[in-house]
Amino acid sequence: MTSDQLELLLKAHQSLSAARLLLENSYPDYATSRAYYTMFYVAEAFLEGEGMSFSKHSAVISAFGREFALQGKVPIEFHQFLIKAQQLKLCCHKPK
Repeated sequence: MTSDQLELLLKAHQSLSAARLLLENSYPDYATSRAYYTMFYVAEAFLEGEGMSFSKHSAVISAFGREFALQGKVPIEFHQFLIKAQQLKLCCHKPK
């Protein structure tokens, strides 16, 4: 495992901890965002392991699906969860 992967997994762990705290303190919209970032950082770590890096979230999500879910390296549901989490993050942070 590379140092970049370890860094991403640490960020994922911290983001998950923040999501739990936010949810426990009645901030579900913000918890949703942190939960998305937890999954996003894990996807980035997977891609980093293959020497891939992207600057756009959509590119990370697409590459994760193509390289890992569609290849059967991870359950396809993991990619679907990431897509759904991004959609929830986007809808929860729209101005009301």
